[in-house]
Amino acid sequence: MRAPPLALGLLLLACGGRGDAPEGDAGRDGAPPDLASGDAAEDAPARDGATEDEGAGEPDLGPDLGADAGPPLVTYTEAREPCADRSPERRLYWGDLHVHTRLSFDAYLWSVRGDPSDAYRFARGEELRLPPLDTSGAGTVPVRLERALDFAAVTDHAELLGEVALCLDASSPSFDSGPCTTYRESVPLVAFTALSGPLGDRAPQRDPEVCGRDGSLCLERAGTVWASIVAAADAAYDRSATCAFTAFVGYEHTGTPDGANVHRNVIFRNDAVPELPLSYIDAPGAPELWRRLEASCVEGIERCDVLTIPHNANASNGEIFALEYPPAANRAEQRALAAQRARLEPLLELYQHKGSSECEPTLGDDHCNFERIDDPFLCAVFGCDNPATTFRFALARGLAEEQRLGIDPLRLGVIGSTDTHNATPGLVDESAWPGHVGLQEDTARERATTDFSPGGLAAVWAIENSRDALFEAMLRRETFATSGPRIAVRFFGGWDLPEELCAGGDFVARGDAAGVPMGGELGSPPAGAALRFAVLAEQDVVPLEQLQIIKVTNVDGALAETVVSIAGDAIGEADVDPASCEPRGPGARTLCAVWEDPEADPTTPAAYYARVLENPTCRFSERDCATLAFPPPECDEARRFQERAWTSPIWVRP
Repeated sequence: MRAPPLALGLLLLACGGRGDAPEGDAGRDGAPPDLASGDAAEDAPARDGATEDEGAGEPDLGPDLGADAGPPLVTYTEAREPCADRSPERRLYWGDLHVHTRLSFDAYLWSVRGDPSDAYRFARGEELRLPPLDTSGAGTVPVRLERALDFAAVTDHAELLGEVALCLDASSPSFDSGPCTTYRESVPLVAFTALSGPLGDRAPQRDPEVCGRDGSLCLERAGTVWASIVAAADAAYDRSATCAFTAFVGYEHTGTPDGANVHRNVIFRNDAVPELPLSYIDAPGAPELWRRLEASCVEGIERCDVLTIPHNANASNGEIFALEYPPAANRAEQRALAAQRARLEPLLELYQHKGSSECEPTLGDDHCNFERIDDPFLCAVFGCDNPATTFRFALARGLAEEQRLGIDPLRLGVIGSTDTHNATPGLVDESAWPGHVGLQEDTARERATTDFSPGGLAAVWAIENSRDALFEAMLRRETFATSGPRIAVRFFGGWDLPEELCAGGDFVARGDAAGVPMGGELGSPPAGAALRFAVLAEQDVVPLEQLQIIKVTNVDGALAETVVSIAGDAIGEADVDPASCEPRGPGARTLCAVWEDPEADPTTPAAYYARVLENPTCRFSERDCATLAFPPPECDEARRFQERAWTSPIWVRP
């Protein structure tokens, strides 16, 4: 598959979208399955051929806590009402933490006109209209989520916020400058280059022709735009006891030095934020970003807290997971920097519109080739086939670094998001995807020839749907990623975790009591203890095929991995009806299994995570190809695939 000609520019500086799946019986009248409520177990038949763990009685997934249960188990950093709906066993919330609007310089070029307020309204279930624009400059193509999100963050590029605002303001002193004129009047790819030059530099500088000699024009205008972003998030945030929606303040730190995509989303805990976002121009490189965020936010502003989330790493040429220490740093200084990174960067965006960065296909896992960029030119530029761009590589590198320093700077949980540039958070429906950004992919032919995808969703197990509760869940890495569907997953690990956990009741309570959830860690075992993991998953709309556990270790400085199917049908008997694209064949609504690692070494650190595979379905491009009278050559390639979920790991640290 190849990307459309103008996708190269967007790959450098953008990162995107997948809409909600239609309702199914697993969604309980359109609501996502909630594995803390007990609903998920109701009427869920055992799958044909299920293991004893799968079929020996559906687990009781835990009670809810109502409004009379006392104060929530959350440390509040802002004034708000406690949520009436909360649970100490955590509830599942769905969101998107990577969303661009017209304020991002690349989105505007493709006729996107939705702003942050529009994006939050869309996330809550309201209609938005996409390009083409009518004569008044308004969108003409209506889109809407079938199921609203629980939370979202608008993350417009911090870079060029001021420049774009100046270039579009006829009263500004920069309006008639050469770069601004090019930005407004040229075709998108040429316009893209008018302002974006600094983002590919190792030592970026603002353009004095637009920003003035000292850059003050752009900084002042960026402050005004940033204030509007913060205000939009605050206006959308539900602080009542209903807790219907959480809006986070955020932005994207967008650097592409020498073509390597090292973008990171910056998410603030509440409305206590710096007066300006730290852009790549202000803080080139991740170490400088972390240092300045800690100084300007965590230590510099009362109540301010923040985390960073690197993009999926498959276009980073290995730089996302680089271990960067000053050349003269001693061991103590390196430890301090590693601890700062682990503290500020707990999560990785494992999946988004540029696909998955889970693993490298040559490592022998048949499912590693899922939605990876395979355009030869793009991969030559961005190092798509570099094993150092993968999540598993990062886990192994982190384990080795902990052996050296005593701290793992790459202890990363995972989320998915869209990176939409249409101001449409959560729009991940393969059957109705309108493209990633405005007019670039607004036709079936353009979508059929793109290497990109709609993107994924972020799933968080939190006490309640508030900023503080969700942020705390992200810090403890009790999160997972999906490629779009709302598959619900619980993952526990423990020494001597009960073997009958799936068959009995109180799955969550017993998992918490005997082990740790996704994102947690296990220390040295009691004498003779067995290392076990329990996975419970419920389908969204499409039945589930199988549960897998992936084990990652570092052996003599190299990645070692094991992939084990623990429940379901690994043979792959399910298929897709070629005429209707409807899934057909065997599948399970609920899968549950307890697995004991027969090769667990109590002296060797390891990371384990779960992967849940759906039955095969049609990719969006197959549907678009079917509408074309003269399909392009790319349509000759069948694009059935298996949507999925990935959990954050559990680390074993003897």
